[in-house]
Amino acid sequence: MNIKSLLLGSAAALVAVSGAQAADAIIAAEPEPMEYVRVCDAFGTGYFYIPGTETCLKISGEVRATLGLSDGVDSGLDWGTDVRARLAFEAKNDSEIGTIGSYIRIQAEQGDGFAREAVLLDQAYITVGGLKVGRALTWADDWGLAGESDDFFGRARFNTISYTYTTDAFTVGLGVDDLSAGYVGGEEVGVEGVVSAAFGPASVVVNGVYDFGSEEGAIAGVISADLGPGTLGIAGAWASGQSAGYRFNSEWTIGAAYTVKATEKLSITPQVMYYGDINSGGLFASAGSRGDFVSADAWAADLLIEYQMAAGLKASANVIYADADGSDDTWGGFVRLTRSF
Repeated sequence: MNIKSLLLGSAAALVAVSGAQAADAIIAAEPEPMEYVRVCDAFGTGYFYIPGTETCLKISGEVRATLGLSDGVDSGLDWGTDVRARLAFEAKNDSEIGTIGSYIRIQAEQGDGFAREAVLLDQAYITVGGLKVGRALTWADDWGLAGESDDFFGRARFNTISYTYTTDAFTVGLGVDDLSAGYVGGEEVGVEGVVSAAFGPASVVVNGVYDFGSEEGAIAGVISADLGPGTLGIAGAWASGQSAGYRFNSEWTIGAAYTVKATEKLSITPQVMYYGDINSGGLFASAGSRGDFVSADAWAADLLIEYQMAAGLKASANVIYADADGSDDTWGGFVRLTRSF
């Protein structure tokens, strides 16, 4: 082999090796298959599977803007604005012990005119079948009518544990609430229960609470039925005495509301309430200022108008009148826009 052949062979080998190395440098790894988000319809609309799991997740929320008006006793007509935002996460999956769920709702509120500013963990609880444990709005929060002039339970959100048994027409539930927030330096509990039934176009709900610290309790109920072009609701409640944990607005109350569905989008609700032996803080006093009952009665009435402007967008307006023994009568109301998703 002569020198020329040796040089040509070496050059060809170098070119082949260089080409192989260059080809290896630009070869990319095969991408992993992408897992698209799948709709989960096992628990209702709005859920989707968390990728890589069999857990279904739903994200929802609400933004509410309010302009409130009231007749200031000393300064004429007062007004204020309030904006509230809520963001909720629901997760559910089936298991060998039943459906396991969790719910988290965070709320932020800014009230320039109403002097409120807060960000809080509004609710956070776990469910396993009918068992619920965590921080939640209890059945006391469900009491009331469609209008805005009903007020009895001052506190209805607690760290709680409850069990609810539900059939197609009946519901029975029992729970234990941590009432410590209502006591200074004390740890107290309360119990609550609910029974509800549906009879075609009518339904009845009765719930009760008992505060072991104050040794006082209350019972409340709502009857509703489709009647004519709308829905009639009648509510009543009675307390044995003031509770530091649940904070009742009066010793007893009764009222009625009738919601007329004027169109598919427009509803109008007149409502009237009567209160016997209101708390010493006054009618509609905040939960923190409610004291013992006094021998003073009161009544209130309001008119609520709601218009569903579009899917997830509702406009509403309310005017309310209240009159209590020994106090001047008052007027108030609001206009509000609520966007939910």
